[in-house]
Amino acid sequence: MAKKITSKKPLFGNRRSHSLRATRHAQRPNLQKVTLDNGEKIVMSARELRTLNKMTKGSETVSE
Repeated sequence: MAKKITSKKPLFGNRRSHSLRATRHAQRPNLQKVTLDNGEKIVMSARELRTLNKMTKGSETVSE
């Protein structure tokens, strides 16, 4: 089981039709399963993964 390290949660809002009727809608975060160099599996957002890859750019990168 991958360990979840992010605290991101879905954002909720309304979808509006042409007649302006409102229905609830959730925007879910883009969570990815990632295996670190030490073999640990974690779940992090795509934005966090991108930042992690930028920080480790000169050295080894994280494999997906």
